[in-house]
Amino acid sequence: MRAPPLAAFRATGYEAAGIVVRIGARSPAMEALLARHGARRAAFITAWNPRSRRMPAGWNRRMQDRLRQAAGVTVLAEGFGRGPGWAEHHLLLAGAPGRLLVLARRFRQWAIVALGPGQPARLLLAYRPSRAG
Repeated sequence: MRAPPLAAFRATGYEAAGIVVRIGARSPAMEALLARHGARRAAFITAWNPRSRRMPAGWNRRMQDRLRQAAGVTVLAEGFGRGPGWAEHHLLLAGAPGRLLVLARRFRQWAIVALGPGQPARLLLAYRPSRAG
């Protein structure tokens, strides 16, 4: 398995409800959004372009719909990840990071962007890159 594109994740802005979050930074506005929904923890997650392999738009939409269904009632907002030269739809989902990482693995995603009160946004890898050896 190849390594996840960590620099691309860190250069990306993750947006939901008009609020942009960046890895390593706190967002009081996002914390307020979570509080309004009664969510202590949440994460940005997508089903688009599994393991950074570009897929056709129709396929991505179908997979995102399946992710939305698999997430149940935990969807707080529709969102986007936008980085240099790319953009993907995301969902902002309430829940514990461990449970959301399971969803990420199910949809073959490298990582999620985890959010919690008083904490900077964190990139949590769903897969550990293997070491060739």
